[in-house]
Amino acid sequence: MMKRTLGIVLLGAFAASRLLAASLTVDSPDGALSATFEVEKGALFYSVSKSGTPLVAPSKVEIFSNAEMKLVGHATSESDSTWKPVWGQFSEIRDHHRELTLSLEADGAPVTLLCRAFDSGIGFRFVLGEESKGRKLTFLSEYKPLEGIAHYGGARGWEIDLEDEKVKRGKLPLVTVRADGIHLGLVESDLYSAQGFSLMRVDKVIEDNSLELVSAAESIGEGQLTSWRTIMVGESAGDLAVNTVSLNLAAPSVIEDTSWIKPGKGLWDWRVHGYDNGDFVYGIDTRSYLRYIDFCAEQGLEYFTVDDYWFEEAGDGKMKVSPQVDIEKVMSYAKEKGVMIMLYYDRKKGNFGDETLFEHYADLGAMGMKYGFMGNRADFTRDSMEAAAENRLLINFHDGPVPMSGVERTFPNLITREYCHGQQDSRSAFTPETFIKMALVSSLSGPLDMSNGNFGIGSINRGEREKGPRELNSYISTVVSEVARNLIIYTGLVTLPDAPEEYYKKIDLFEFLKVMPATWDDSLVPYSKIGEYVTVARRSGDTWFVASANDQSERSLDIKLDFLEAGKRYEATIYQDAADSHGVKNPEAYEIKMRRVKRGDVVTAKMAVGGGHAMILRPLN
Repeated sequence: MMKRTLGIVLLGAFAASRLLAASLTVDSPDGALSATFEVEKGALFYSVSKSGTPLVAPSKVEIFSNAEMKLVGHATSESDSTWKPVWGQFSEIRDHHRELTLSLEADGAPVTLLCRAFDSGIGFRFVLGEESKGRKLTFLSEYKPLEGIAHYGGARGWEIDLEDEKVKRGKLPLVTVRADGIHLGLVESDLYSAQGFSLMRVDKVIEDNSLELVSAAESIGEGQLTSWRTIMVGESAGDLAVNTVSLNLAAPSVIEDTSWIKPGKGLWDWRVHGYDNGDFVYGIDTRSYLRYIDFCAEQGLEYFTVDDYWFEEAGDGKMKVSPQVDIEKVMSYAKEKGVMIMLYYDRKKGNFGDETLFEHYADLGAMGMKYGFMGNRADFTRDSMEAAAENRLLINFHDGPVPMSGVERTFPNLITREYCHGQQDSRSAFTPETFIKMALVSSLSGPLDMSNGNFGIGSINRGEREKGPRELNSYISTVVSEVARNLIIYTGLVTLPDAPEEYYKKIDLFEFLKVMPATWDDSLVPYSKIGEYVTVARRSGDTWFVASANDQSERSLDIKLDFLEAGKRYEATIYQDAADSHGVKNPEAYEIKMRRVKRGDVVTAKMAVGGGHAMILRPLN
């Protein structure tokens, strides 16, 4: 690890009178991004600019409601270090920032505000003193973006109108697209460390394009932290999707031994129920589970997720397992085959007793838990992550989880979460356009479990599954897009939702998913436009995987291979929509081609309606 700290400057209370109306600025290491703070008429304001262009107008910040703020001193420093994630979009992340520390009084109570400025974003938080103990804390920060022409937010990445009262109490992340093309991403980082604080929410719209963000807690005194209010800045939506500011602001891993945490890919049973291959019908039963496990073992998939109804009810520290499921046999068979099991838990079916729940799952031999209907509760989420880690269990939060941005650094056993919308739940929520919105907006909250990868699209649209789309023929996609979406979405657990038979039918196309890693050395998003298209390139070792997805227009993207290593030649395996592919009329047509490429070459990704494109670029010896 490399680390250095530079340039500490202190200004004591003797000069406080000069600071009351003065502005204090912290610049990013490259000098382009700036955050400025000032106290005016007893209120604290921040603003953000880039290369002299204002991005966020002066916006109020407070920790006690309507408290009079007084500035009594400040300090600045610079830090440059690197750290290695357990898994994720990068194998190494640089944390280079400058920090401004403001010593303040809020109605006479000492508080500290920290602001860190990175080249690609800023974050600020409060640190409380003993004098605040017992007081009600209200961490309020306004957000007044300038020149915003479009805003996207929430777990589905939908476009929102900040003048519409429906935005009130809305959820983050929020992406603001400016007229000059600059994109701002608003998230809340390190909520885990903000003990006692609720999730930050959009409390109200205060004026055109402006929001008031609030989280509350009772103060526990000395050293209590708020979360980081985080504003990421990029030239495109894709820049935000690979932005590391929220990870750098999150607390380092609290898990000392992370060797048991393994990202991977696997099957999932929920969307296959009722599928009939001619002599076998999949259901919630032992024989179906063993069949999935066999496929995973044969194809080198590390995981199998057993979803709901494997147990009927839970309470008093006991579970009543479904009579069709021999869970001990399933777990034993998976262990024999080298396949790890993620077991679902539905909290609506009764309270097992959360103090022993994770221990019970570990005793069953599960590698992790898919936790459903746990509620949007920050404290409960903290406790669940800790309990899962204590029992060496991965966790996948589902059904409206808390979007703790950056927390996969602190708890790398948080392998993914459903802070998005799964493909077959609702056509109003999942279309080619909303997939791209979620990939570029919802992903700012962290890893997403979206369950991409359906190959039997025709079968799904005909209603040949018990849990397919609510409206027949409403699932718009091509099989190549399904492949591409699994690379595009950032997750530590790739969850494949279709029947083994459908993957066997297109086993040459499945090869992309089979060899694709679930953790990466490098990631970039060279092409992106929210709701229209996205291209993601990820590197593992010296091999690149590239994927693009499209809206409901035919489109060609010229993908410049500028990210390849100079002087090397690569063999490109290209998976593309066929000439007659169509997300509605002909979704299962595809082509696979080979060609040799080098740095600087261009590959044209021709995508059908609802289509996609994927490549594996392997260096030649």
